Amino acid sequence: MAMLSTSLSGPKSATSYCAPEFSGLRRLCPNNNTNNSHSQSFLRFSSPRKPLRGVFAMAGTGQNGTKESITKLISDLNSAKLESDVDVVVAPPFIYIDQVKSSLTDRIEISAQNSWVSKGGAFTGEISVEQLKDIGCKWVILGHSERRHVIGEDDQFIGKKAAYALSQGVGVIACIGELLEEREAGKTFDVCYQQLKAYADAVPSWDNIVIAYEPVWAIGTGVVATPAQAQEVHVAVRGWLKNNVSAEVASKTRIIYGD
Repeated sequence: MAMLSTSLSGPKSATSYCAPEFSGLRRLCPNNNTNNSHSQSFLRFSSPRKPLRGVFAMAGTGQNGTKESITKLISDLNSAKLESDVDVVVAPPFIYIDQVKSSLTDRIEISAQNSWVSKGGAFTGEISVEQLKDIGCKWVILGHSERRHVIGEDDQFIGKKAAYALSQGVGVIACIGELLEEREAGKTFDVCYQQLKAYADAVPSWDNIVIAYEPVWAIGTGVVATPAQAQEVHVAVRGWLKNNVSAEVASKTRIIYGD
């Protein structure tokens, strides 16, 4: 899962932004002038106004990799020329986190791909937030589509996991996104809003949350959402935050795209 960052500034409400060409996102609506540009530096979106948020770029390997391939990945990352204004995070499989952490430049932070909903105990196969902190993880990915649709985690459970991770000082990369059939039925926004609400109902603060929009139909399928499609969802998400959490959270929260 590659997470590509955005730095949209000047939040808009979801109701004020329509683009008829984005079929499947919602019903068609009158055309408005959406004169937004994009550039491909970390595939982050730019704006003529000064960005209000820092840029966040993340790469996750899923259940892939060996010691040899992870070593090669570390070498490539350590030699990469990284932009100074970009927070870079990598999320290897849990068993390789310590290897990555001990060899990777301090410029790049480490994320886990999952964590348990509460303090560790007799939960065979799970990873506690306390264990992640012990090996130097600063972030954890929660609500990934594979955890939702393959493992069976529901919105409320994911919200509780996010709340617990935040309570222990670990940042949350909070995933949202719709299935292909939901997109084709015009339910993209409904699904994303429902998932956002579960986070909002559970977390005490949004200070250490990055939202990751990852449409399920674009994960491992070879189909990638266009920058314009991703941007429309990002604008809608920011509008939801403004209307349901606060204008401050809407302006400060970073939103990224992943597939």
